[in-house]
Amino acid sequence: MPSSRIHITDIEAAINHWRERVPSPDGFTLAPATRALAKLYALMVYRHADEIEEADFPADALAAWQGWYETTPDTPCIAICSTSQGDDHCKGCGRSFDEVQHWLAYTPAEKRSVWRRITLEHSAWRFNRYAERAAEGPSQGPQPVPVPVPQA
Repeated sequence: MPSSRIHITDIEAAINHWRERVPSPDGFTLAPATRALAKLYALMVYRHADEIEEADFPADALAAWQGWYETTPDTPCIAICSTSQGDDHCKGCGRSFDEVQHWLAYTPAEKRSVWRRITLEHSAWRFNRYAERAAEGPSQGPQPVPVPVPQA
């Protein structure tokens, strides 16, 4: 089961989301969602904490974080699932077999924990490997032979 801790980079992303969505009218005043997340962020920085338990979020900061979370992709799936072929970790998205099987039961914080891990690992095809492999073209078989075009 993944962690229900939320990483500070997600809080930063949520702050930036709300700053864009509800900009400061005077360059100083923060919207309520931004302010709630900024307070939490400041406490984490002060305490040198990289993560915080979802249960430890103040209610207003959790609501703001969840508002940002709803704008993110729910699943890392790219519809190339190798766990159905017996792999322990999917080559397409990077999730483990258990993570793929139980994804719908995970909380938003647990899902973000998995997203963070697969992003840091950067080994799944979703992180350009599939695109790079497709660009390489076929690795075997005959190569086309150029046919001369007769000149008129």
